[in-house]
Amino acid sequence: MSFTMAKAAIGEWTAYMAYGDITDIEPAGNTIYVLSSGSLFSYNVNDQNVTIYNKVYPLNDTGIAHTAWCNSSKRLVIIYNNQNIDLLGNNGKVTNINDYYNKSMTDDKTVYNITISGNHAYLCTGFGILKINVKDAEISDTYNLGMKVIDCAIDGNMIYAKTSNGVYAGNTSDNLPDRNNWKITSAPVSFNDANDITISNANGYTEYIAYDNTNKCYWSNQKDGKLQGYKLDDGNTKTIIAQDIKPDGPASNKFYRLYINNGKLYAVAGLWSQETDGNYSGEVHVWDGNSWTEFEQPTAEVLGHNYVDLLCMDFDPLKEGHVMVGAKSGLYEFQDGKFIKCHNGSNSLLSSPFDLPGGYDYTIVTSVKYDDTGCLWALNPLVGNTIKSFTSADNQWKEYQHQDLSGTSNYNLQKLLISKRNGKMWFVNNFYQASSLFSYDYVNDILDGYGADMVNQDGAKVTADYIFCTTEDKRGNIWIGTSAGPLYITANDISYGSKTFTQHKVPRNDGTNYADYLLSGVEVRAIAVDGGNRKWIGTGNNGVFLISDDCNTQIHHFTTDNSALPSNIIIDIAIDEVTGRVFIATDRGLCSYTSDATEPTENMTKDNVTAYPNPVTPDYTGQITIIGLSNDASVKIVTANGTLVNEGRSTGGTYIWDGCDLSGKRVASGVYMVETATSNGSKGTVCKIALIR
Repeated sequence: MSFTMAKAAIGEWTAYMAYGDITDIEPAGNTIYVLSSGSLFSYNVNDQNVTIYNKVYPLNDTGIAHTAWCNSSKRLVIIYNNQNIDLLGNNGKVTNINDYYNKSMTDDKTVYNITISGNHAYLCTGFGILKINVKDAEISDTYNLGMKVIDCAIDGNMIYAKTSNGVYAGNTSDNLPDRNNWKITSAPVSFNDANDITISNANGYTEYIAYDNTNKCYWSNQKDGKLQGYKLDDGNTKTIIAQDIKPDGPASNKFYRLYINNGKLYAVAGLWSQETDGNYSGEVHVWDGNSWTEFEQPTAEVLGHNYVDLLCMDFDPLKEGHVMVGAKSGLYEFQDGKFIKCHNGSNSLLSSPFDLPGGYDYTIVTSVKYDDTGCLWALNPLVGNTIKSFTSADNQWKEYQHQDLSGTSNYNLQKLLISKRNGKMWFVNNFYQASSLFSYDYVNDILDGYGADMVNQDGAKVTADYIFCTTEDKRGNIWIGTSAGPLYITANDISYGSKTFTQHKVPRNDGTNYADYLLSGVEVRAIAVDGGNRKWIGTGNNGVFLISDDCNTQIHHFTTDNSALPSNIIIDIAIDEVTGRVFIATDRGLCSYTSDATEPTENMTKDNVTAYPNPVTPDYTGQITIIGLSNDASVKIVTANGTLVNEGRSTGGTYIWDGCDLSGKRVASGVYMVETATSNGSKGTVCKIALIR
């Protein structure tokens, strides 16, 4: 069964945050703010509405560390992990205080706690206390005590700072920025407010409980991560007033590899590199465009080893719902999200590089890929025979001997792909001792390697300490993302057996006839190709670049400063070719951007050429999108009587119209015809757009 994700407006960002681990609850009148998995949502007691807050709207950052409600100022104080500060009102308006975030200092800036007193928030930091005027949205004072402050309390004119060295007291009538005016004290001080969250262990999990003065009730987290409200009578009997409150989201914000299959997004949540393995929970996140689900997780008791660090997956072309997932501890087989079997050294040719008696925690499978016949290929590095294959029909495993892949230098073989044009399998070794690209003729069992050092089209040596990824563009060129920037081997060079890599030259167009190599020196972690053959390039700490088909134009450069990206550290990118939605995995979670390119169709018909929104209503001010076109199709938009109002060519299978005529004026209400033709002039089809002003 095929599934298509919901359409979104061109240029629209969407954040997909996890909400499974509640760590803070802040009652604020009839609104209850909840910090969960570093993300924020609220519950309205009156109308039972749940509202999420993220960087798409209205927040200024991601990864929230602490929240506290300032009742006097009617604002929620939000402290991010990077020490950025937002103030959120119940009306949804946000004010940002970024002075502390931007300040360069050698002291520990980490905020460990927040205490509210009147209109002020006292931030307990690694060096002292930062006083925020919440009403005026400004930093009032800085008290540098030269030590970590764990908590603080306010009593009249006295400020008490709890540190690992004891409790220090300061009188606001003194010059408190002078640390000499803070004195250690043995006076009893309560560091818990009546409305503060109390923590207790209940039923094997940490419970966060907050008393709500307005509604005279308690709010707490449930074991499954949902919010619950309840009242206690004089006999301590609990009466539930609200429960099962939780926004939909993935199980966690960990995303390692992204995949699109039958219109659904799949993601594995592991980690494996020469620096570390993550020991991340064995999660497969699934997004169908409307809701999130998770694959079943077999327990360590059932398996006899740990189920952590899922690294890759692929989808059986011969059996719907049949999926293989590679991990640090073997190959896992699923049907419709339900666990079937683990393949490891006990029942297959997969093996471990380490001698672990009775355990299979390191049967490493870094990449898997099905060919068209339904045979699964797997990379099992750090062992004698790295390349393995498996056919489900006869339960048959095979392994292939290639000395070039044996030994500890081939530590991180990954990103397996099968070319649609040259019939070879491609993968990389992302290890600084022997970074390289491999092509594998899997029909004839012939392996060829490129690197570690590469030679570009000018004969210059290109040294890439790391090769992170590989992909194929629409012209059959094989691209690699490296620590030295993006490189590719042309389809012609592949066919002739050349090992020359191309560093694309971008003309400066300044009259000098000089050019610069495309993104030279930029660490490229991920490359995905959209329907218009444009390259979406994810970087190690510089966000995402969108590069034109001819690679001469930078169309977009998205960073945390100019977009809803949760982080500039990009882990992976996947594109839904039907909708044009670009999914971007970062070290702080997942987001998507709806681009203006979809996969082109070979034949334009009245059934596949459509426009949305349609009809265009008076309140809509965005762009109108036409999809289902052939590549570089000619598009003309005319009135019912044939007057031309707009024309151009498609990007991949998509054309965008702003609803204006050739002079830039908004067109009147009416029915408009979209007339199409292929790039060679053959007549296409016509679709209609109803527009209401």
